[in-house]
Amino acid sequence: MAAEVLAGSAPQCSIRLPKVGNDEPSRFGVMALSAFLLAQCLDGICTYLGVLAFGIGAEANPLVAGLMSYLGHAPGLVSAKVAAAGLGVCLYVHGVHGVVAMLATLYFTAAIAPWTLLLFF
Repeated sequence: MAAEVLAGSAPQCSIRLPKVGNDEPSRFGVMALSAFLLAQCLDGICTYLGVLAFGIGAEANPLVAGLMSYLGHAPGLVSAKVAAAGLGVCLYVHGVHGVVAMLATLYFTAAIAPWTLLLFF
């Protein structure tokens, strides 16, 4: 008897689940993610140039400095930047666009601007 019920057609269900999220990407979110990824690239370039010019002691982040000393300058820096970019994409996917924008602003003001002043002025 149970096999006959299971083998039959699927039961009809008229319950509709509410739509969560928006199918359209947010313009603000896309801009925030783009700025964040650009900041990661620029910070990586500036950090690499700074470490070449001033040594590993010029890197203020001890985690990045440790990776660079253990793996080598380029592989350590690339691994740190790829991890940071991946985490930023995770924040974007979860819809936390304001945090991504805030982190991009933080990178531009606290990482890229000091390296730029130190390296080029």
